[in-house]
Amino acid sequence: MPSPIIQGPHIDEDMVLRAMFEARKRVFIDLLKWDLPVLANRYEVDHFDTPDAQYLVLTDTELHHRASTRLLQTNRPHILADIFPHLCAGPVPTGNHVREITRFCLDRDLRAAERRDARNQLVIALVDHALANGIGSYTGVAERSWFEQVATFGWRCEALGQPVRHGDQLLVALHIHIDASTPSMLERAGIHASLQYQLSAPRHGRRA
Repeated sequence: MPSPIIQGPHIDEDMVLRAMFEARKRVFIDLLKWDLPVLANRYEVDHFDTPDAQYLVLTDTELHHRASTRLLQTNRPHILADIFPHLCAGPVPTGNHVREITRFCLDRDLRAAERRDARNQLVIALVDHALANGIGSYTGVAERSWFEQVATFGWRCEALGQPVRHGDQLLVALHIHIDASTPSMLERAGIHASLQYQLSAPRHGRRA
């Protein structure tokens, strides 16, 4: 499976990050009504957007946001360990080879087919990123219906505990295992996407 990650000096990381933070505000605050901080009444930026955060951002050729996600190191403060450890029946998975997936964001302007394609490509990019950087697994917190979708993507994905009610949602802690067989497992499950977008991996947060 070809890698969807395309990087180079033509990528304006500041522009990419601004577009990502703006898209996050439109999705998580305007659409989903999450109670999150807003910067300049335009960007969703929280205290986990530190210089240690990493981002995978899918854009079109004009650097318009299509999809993105934030990756947090698990040997530092992160959402599962610091806010939702009670979602885990046992210890929260942490370590140098574990990253937490947060703010998985699909742009509100995408049509249904574009949305599915962007989602698939971002999933593939997460696997490629893990294999290229010695990441053995991802953790995350998801609403139960989203967890049930993620679990069908073909990779090895398990719940770390029973769903727990948080407000009007049922939340699940998830653990995704990545190894050399994962790309072919995704492909067999139908997770594939055309390479019509480019993907940038800006390293540092709080640049909006």
